[in-house]
Amino acid sequence: MLQEDTTTGHGGPEREELSQTASREPARQNGRARELGWGKRVIVNVCRLLLGLTFVFSGYVKAVDPLGTQYKIQDYLGALGMVSVVPDTVTLALSMILSALEFSLGIFILFAIRRRRVSLLSLLFMAGMTIVTLWVAIANPVSDCGCFGDAVKLTNTQTLVKNIVLLACAAVLMKWPLGMYRFISRSNQWIAINFTILFIFLTGFYCLYTLPIFDFRPYHVGVNILKGMEIPPGAPQPQFETTFILEKNGRREEFSLENYPDSTWQFIDSKTVQTKAGYVPPIHDFSIMMGEGDDITEEVLGKKGYTFLLISPDLGKADDSNFGDIDQIYEYAQQEKIPFYCLTASSEKEIAHWENITGAEYPFCLTDETTLKTVIRSNPGLLLLKDGTIIRKWSHNMLPGSDELKGPIDRLPIGQMPRDSVAKTITSVMLWFFLPLILLTLADRTWAWSKVVRRKTRLLSIRKQRRGMTESE
Repeated sequence: MLQEDTTTGHGGPEREELSQTASREPARQNGRARELGWGKRVIVNVCRLLLGLTFVFSGYVKAVDPLGTQYKIQDYLGALGMVSVVPDTVTLALSMILSALEFSLGIFILFAIRRRRVSLLSLLFMAGMTIVTLWVAIANPVSDCGCFGDAVKLTNTQTLVKNIVLLACAAVLMKWPLGMYRFISRSNQWIAINFTILFIFLTGFYCLYTLPIFDFRPYHVGVNILKGMEIPPGAPQPQFETTFILEKNGRREEFSLENYPDSTWQFIDSKTVQTKAGYVPPIHDFSIMMGEGDDITEEVLGKKGYTFLLISPDLGKADDSNFGDIDQIYEYAQQEKIPFYCLTASSEKEIAHWENITGAEYPFCLTDETTLKTVIRSNPGLLLLKDGTIIRKWSHNMLPGSDELKGPIDRLPIGQMPRDSVAKTITSVMLWFFLPLILLTLADRTWAWSKVVRRKTRLLSIRKQRRGMTESE
């Protein structure tokens, strides 16, 4: 009897654990029975990759250009007649939130974080975007939806088709969210969530303070503006059709050049319609007007050597906190005999006010406001041209200081084309964001695998002990 009590005392916890382990087996089997077939799992994960990668790319290109996204939001508000109602601070905040939401949803989908909740949010987001693009495709209030910023241009119809496909992918994920394979365990997902949100907001604020780290616009560093305005030989030309409205004996009819009638018909009106689009150069709306409407575009862009261009679409809204640095650069330009112009779309009253508060003595020229907003995402911003080619761009927060303006400009670092390449920038982004997430995933999977190994080892040990006790009995 004593021996049985002793054996029972030592074997009780082991038998209890065996019992719990055995009780979990039917649950696991039922779970496996409820799992999707391989075909549905493939469909779910293909939709996951398509939707996640699109969200990540779309959100990121918006985040690196928050002002560009703000301008696009204002275009939509303008089409609704609400652009004067919504303050700029609100549209800028919407720009930051929209890009952060889209990028974060993409990362959460790719890493299968909070699968049910993220699938629902993605479906709601795509439903809203599809409704908006349906309106855009029908009413055509804007020529480009801005879904991918300036990185990829889509027609309104292409955007609608794209969103319908993504909406279908979101519906699939909502139907079978657990079909997405999880890379990070639920207990560690908070790390990836907070890291992703913090990263994308910091990226937006950094690019807002400086300039977009990726510049997809036609005025990026390295572009010769005059060459960007050229139409290559043999490029397709736009085609137009003119219709004439004529009247005879109180009856009006439309005629083309081919069937133009005799002189007994009286001319009433004519209309010309473009029937086929031709080649449009990347830069087609850049001009510099001086004084009494003198066009000095070719004079400025065709000049050999260096030229400073201060860019301010609206001097009434320009940041004047760094006007001392601007004046210092202008003094340096005068000393080195480098032309310096301020390009703006402001009125004479606004120009005079800017001169009064900053003491500006540099010449002012007129350029289209939308063009200036495209040239540089800063108000004001500064360009340095060399032989008509953009070699440097600065926001008003990052203007070159006095220590960078000592000596002839051709011997200074700012007078040279920067060595930073797109590949280097992409590598930096990968190292700052994706590498930590990948390391977190590897560490999490390794820990999960080691837990499985430890659990199986412990189970085998229990079974061996049980077998030994059975043999001894």
